[in-house]
Amino acid sequence: MTKKQITASLSAIALLALTTQGQTANAKKKEKCYAIVKAGQNDCATNTTSCSGSAKKNAQKDAFIFVPKGLCTKIVGGSLTNTIKKNK
Repeated sequence: MTKKQITASLSAIALLALTTQGQTANAKKKEKCYAIVKAGQNDCATNTTSCSGSAKKNAQKDAFIFVPKGLCTKIVGGSLTNTIKKNK
């Protein structure tokens, strides 16, 4: 490898490490907020589905989105917990 290739590789590794660290720090500043999601706009799985964007109705009790910490309880209908028991 040339000196230029080594420098580029090390720069890419450093950038990747900083990006990953930033995402982890940002995730800690967010919380799941249930029952406020618009149909098809949820961030992740619900009790009955396994992917994001699968909420079938507005304000579905087991669908959530990530919001900044402390905001969920200020939103009408927002809940920090899933109030529907998961099907087994």
